[in-house]
Amino acid sequence: MMRILTGAMLACLAGVAAAQENAVEIGTGVVLRGLDKVNASVTDIELQSGQSTEYGRLTVSLGECRYPEGDAAGDAFAFLTITDTGSGDEVFSGWMVASSPALNPLEHPRYDVWVLRCKTG
Repeated sequence: MMRILTGAMLACLAGVAAAQENAVEIGTGVVLRGLDKVNASVTDIELQSGQSTEYGRLTVSLGECRYPEGDAAGDAFAFLTITDTGSGDEVFSGWMVASSPALNPLEHPRYDVWVLRCKTG
């Protein structure tokens, strides 16, 4: 039993070390997709790092977008702050991941916003 646990721990540590070998690059901006669930309209939103924009009743601000070397689309993750302009409440603040949008989603009754990819130029 102890050998199995030790082997499992070594496998996990090897996976972490391999993941850390890939360089993380910082993009110049992000491409997001917004969905208005009331009227079923989809909008692509492009932001530069440090920029904010209005999307419906939301203000979306990008801190930065990062991605593994050579994969700006599939594994992009962006630090976003989203506020509801009607109430002034912050409805989301954190990292969103393009490859796993349900991992840390915006929870809003009207809008969905998720990351598509980092901009690299």
